[in-house]
Amino acid sequence: MKDQTVELKPVGVVRTILSNDEVRESWHEGIDAEIEIFEEYAPALDRIEDFSHLIVVFYLHETTDVQRKTLQARPRRFLRYGLKLEDLPLVGVFCLDSPHRPNPIGLTIVRLLARQGNVLTVGGLDAFNNTPVLDIKPYTPERCISQFQLPEWFRLLQRHLPADMGGSNPSA
Repeated sequence: MKDQTVELKPVGVVRTILSNDEVRESWHEGIDAEIEIFEEYAPALDRIEDFSHLIVVFYLHETTDVQRKTLQARPRRFLRYGLKLEDLPLVGVFCLDSPHRPNPIGLTIVRLLARQGNVLTVGGLDAFNNTPVLDIKPYTPERCISQFQLPEWFRLLQRHLPADMGGSNPSA
């Protein structure tokens, strides 16, 4: 099982006019973008417009082979809030949203803004232009977890985030 290869075929692709840097800078709120579903999968969209939110699973296609070997990293997104790299804990990549990971798979909950044929316009996506989309699922109430636990290191870092991002620092 350990050496088994898994092959996935994209069902669509992300379309945005924003640069990769602009997408990276919007990591918290995400971007408005289009997801073009390939024609052979278009019937799978039947009645998807009845949902307000979707879960988009995508392949982080710009992750390099070297980055795929990363097993531990620091939560670097906190650097933009005044923390120094040495202040950030070294943790396993399964504790982070980092694209540097053995299997560079992304997952984002987005707002479905519109559907026009095989094209979905979504808000809140954090994927680059031409990112292969692997799957789309509806966001439904049973997926909502109201009680969860965060590690102490994460709660300490979260204090450096602005209040509108879940932190307690109004000036960040």
